[in-house]
Amino acid sequence: MNAVIDIRPEAATSGCADAPVLRERGQREVFCGLTGIVWLHRKIQDAFFLVVGSRTCAHLLQSAAGVMIFAEPRFATAIIDDRDLSGIADANDELDRVVTRLLERRPEIKLLFLVGSCPSEVIKLDLSRAAQRLSGRFTPNVRILNYSGSGIETTFTQGEDACLASLVPELPASRDAGLMVVGALADIVEDQFRRLFDELGIGPVHFFPPRSSRELPPVGPGTKFLLAQPFLADTAKALQERGATHIPAPFPLGAEGTTLWLQAAKQALGGDATRFASAVGPRRERAARALARHRTMLEGRSVFLFPDSQLEVPLARFLSRELGMKLAEVGTPYLHRAHLAAELDLLPSGTALSEGQDVEKQLDRCRDLHPDLVVCGLGLANPLEAEGITTKWSIELVFTPIQGFEQAADLAELFTRPLVRRTKLAA
Repeated sequence: MNAVIDIRPEAATSGCADAPVLRERGQREVFCGLTGIVWLHRKIQDAFFLVVGSRTCAHLLQSAAGVMIFAEPRFATAIIDDRDLSGIADANDELDRVVTRLLERRPEIKLLFLVGSCPSEVIKLDLSRAAQRLSGRFTPNVRILNYSGSGIETTFTQGEDACLASLVPELPASRDAGLMVVGALADIVEDQFRRLFDELGIGPVHFFPPRSSRELPPVGPGTKFLLAQPFLADTAKALQERGATHIPAPFPLGAEGTTLWLQAAKQALGGDATRFASAVGPRRERAARALARHRTMLEGRSVFLFPDSQLEVPLARFLSRELGMKLAEVGTPYLHRAHLAAELDLLPSGTALSEGQDVEKQLDRCRDLHPDLVVCGLGLANPLEAEGITTKWSIELVFTPIQGFEQAADLAELFTRPLVRRTKLAA
């Protein structure tokens, strides 16, 4: 296969594939996996997420989703009270009653997820068995699955991973060749990628999760899949157990990342180099031009990334290579080397990498370095702002469409905006 669009600089860095990683296992500051429901319930349009948990969990979802009290969202909480925990009430009977009432009132639901907010030992309820029992009752009209969004067992974006992994056994079997793009993407981004793959002559292409649970993509030995998100370790493992093959690639953030991501698909599935250049080249050039004005503000500035969403390594590559920022430290909750190998190769040699968190120690390192910008969760942003350190909420990077050529400048603007705000406040 001939090479296409060489986008790496001649003097490429030696990368961080074998760089030492500071592993910390102390107190962390991060949302639990329940938060993934906020974007998943918008993506799978006939699915419903029933959280089996406390009133605190209900308040978290209601606040995070910004849903008005009169809205009819596709998530809810089956509240666990003291009588449930003490064994006075039969939790299985109560759950069956809640699910029956829900499905009677909302017949448009075709896929129901029972989401545990705590481990089974805490809520005194085996949601896996409950899902099997209820599935037998409501199949084929409604498919009922379960996964854990517990803060003890999952962090922020791991909720999506657990959800998709629970759905993999339900995918129809197929031996036909095809490409699967794995990871929840905004509909507009999915549509852009679908048009691009059509122009490249790559297909058939399926997106997982689909917009409808009735359109689950087939999987089997002929399936090759690209990860659109770096936090899908369990989902990728489950797909590989079904015979699918992972295509290693950087993630589609920025002009460079998106080009390499598409190039990996082209090399794995075949395609014409000229066709690739004509489809990808103009888009990449437009994205590079749009990034140029953001680079003037960010180049030479330092950034410190706290562990939060597992997007940190691809973001660091984007900020360093396409916007000229200096990486003070790149922290991530989990460093999956197999999935991030291509990203690590593109990081500047000597980049400080950390996995996990001991929040007080990490805050001390951040204060010592006093970076120009800190990417962190909501719990750390306000205290750091009070100390005069400019911050970027990492949660915005998950809720905002940032993948692909058309969104490259929008992604860059998420980092320039806090610096612009700081300048105006100083003035």
